[in-house]
Amino acid sequence: MDSNQLFNLTTIVYFAAMVIYFIYIASRNNKIALAGTLVTLLGFLMQTAALGLRWYESYQILGEDGRAPLTNLYESVVFFAWSTVLIYLIIDYKYKQRTIGAFVIPIALFSMLWAQMSLHAGIDPLVPALQSNWLTYHVITCFLGYAGFAVACGVSIMYLMKIGKEEKHQGDQPMGGILGLFPSTRILDDLNYKAIMVGFPLLTLGIITGAAWANYAWGTYWSWDPKETWSLIVWFIYAAFIHARFTRGWVGRRAAWLSIIGFAATLFCYLGVNLVLSGLHSYGSGG
Repeated sequence: MDSNQLFNLTTIVYFAAMVIYFIYIASRNNKIALAGTLVTLLGFLMQTAALGLRWYESYQILGEDGRAPLTNLYESVVFFAWSTVLIYLIIDYKYKQRTIGAFVIPIALFSMLWAQMSLHAGIDPLVPALQSNWLTYHVITCFLGYAGFAVACGVSIMYLMKIGKEEKHQGDQPMGGILGLFPSTRILDDLNYKAIMVGFPLLTLGIITGAAWANYAWGTYWSWDPKETWSLIVWFIYAAFIHARFTRGWVGRRAAWLSIIGFAATLFCYLGVNLVLSGLHSYGSGG
């Protein structure tokens, strides 16, 4: 079995996990929720093995030029899915709020589906600009940061759904229906904040390592390339989130919307810039 086949199996397992989480929401059965977590963990372990196998395959194909599987759009999308599941599993282990899986695992699933169905999965030689260890540090920190923002976005959507229902809910009776399974709005708001507090320092490290890589590859730390400019925009959005929370007490609905806007900007920084705009990072749109 090669890495692409293992990635395909991982995608199937993530689909199964998503379905199980949906069944849990419909059935309210905690055993089904636990099954969703275990299946997600299985998919994560399979994907980890697939990433390791692809790394090994690169040395088989490219010899001494083998590299970590982080260098093209296909590999970065797969790694983003892996990072998102990692952050989710950490939150699941700590908080046991498994309805979140129904909003986060689909992000990983659709990332894997897009990678497997639409992107070139070949292992090709690196262009000279990518032949640096700084690339590995840059991609890992950036995508773990993106994963934190993805989880925060999923949690924020849950918050907005629940707070809207709570405002219409009358009386002291517990909220019924699907939203009754959601964590409290206080917990969701706190998880949004904590996920961003994971993602923001990692994005900061990603920008710093990216600047070091740019200096190695192009002789300058910053050139206002579209990718660099948009990464700075994303950084300022989340910096504004943190600043507003500490100085102005921004919580709840405003914080949730800012989190969603921030993740939309993150997606454009990651995909829109590579696929729409041209610049020093345009090689990322290929292979």
